[in-house]
Amino acid sequence: MPWTFRGRLQLGGLLLSLLGWVCSCIATILPQWKTLNAEMNEMDTWTMGLWGACVNREEVGIVCKTFDSFLSLPWELQVARMFMIASQGLGLLGLLLSGFGSECCQFHRTTKVLKERLCLLGGTLEASASATTLFPVSWVAHAIVREFWDDGIPEIVPRWEFGDALFLGWSAGLFLAVGGLLLIFSACMGKENMPSPSVADSTAPPSWAPVEELDAFHLMRRPVNLHS
Repeated sequence: MPWTFRGRLQLGGLLLSLLGWVCSCIATILPQWKTLNAEMNEMDTWTMGLWGACVNREEVGIVCKTFDSFLSLPWELQVARMFMIASQGLGLLGLLLSGFGSECCQFHRTTKVLKERLCLLGGTLEASASATTLFPVSWVAHAIVREFWDDGIPEIVPRWEFGDALFLGWSAGLFLAVGGLLLIFSACMGKENMPSPSVADSTAPPSWAPVEELDAFHLMRRPVNLHS
């Protein structure tokens, strides 16, 4: 079956949403949300993520330690952990609903209206997943910038800088946003192509319209018995 323009939009939205969801999962696991390179010991590089902190030493390699308590984390990392987990759940649910509502997935007794609603709901969930990804990543980046330029911290104290996970999180949010918008647009485009009830009634022939072709049996007059 050849792909329609609406089907191509759905396929592109699904692929971008899947890519964004995978990048969001990787960014959540990575410990490189914050990086720190001390000037006194440039051989050691410290990184901090949502689940633990790591140090990269030239002699022993990378050594990581998970956080003992959730409440001991900085406030921005606590919120980021909750939002990133919510983003993964919304993104996965949106992928499933959009996949069932796409043209490439056919089920018995599935109406077109139901598939459009599933696609619309899936695209909305992907857009929500984008928001719940961009918000914590941007908040952590804002906290890093605020602490980096804080005059109350002595200059000898090393400052945290942006980690690779932040850039991956921004990319994931962008992919999820574009994929969700494509899915929403494909669902809205399907609704615009459907004729409204008023248009359908106007195109239907009126009930008093003459019948063009009649059965020959109805055209024949019934013979009259003259001898009775």
